[in-house]
Amino acid sequence: MIHIDPTTCTGCGSCTKVCPHGVLSVEKRIARIDAEERCIECGACQLNCPAHALTVQKGTGCLFIIIKEDILKLNPGACSCG
Repeated sequence: MIHIDPTTCTGCGSCTKVCPHGVLSVEKRIARIDAEERCIECGACQLNCPAHALTVQKGTGCLFIIIKEDILKLNPGACSCG
């Protein structure tokens, strides 16, 4: 899970450039979460934010993605979420 502090975020876009799954974007000079379900909780956005406005709560993100990909390989139509 990602948390963005809008009072600290400068909208520089560093987080969007390093996110490997296109989870974030910048709108009205503040980062926003577009697709949290694609987040693998790698922490790249948090590590590269010069304003320290992002916090990534590490959990089961990477594991979830791996399991989801395995399920979709077995039955491509099994999941309607993407």
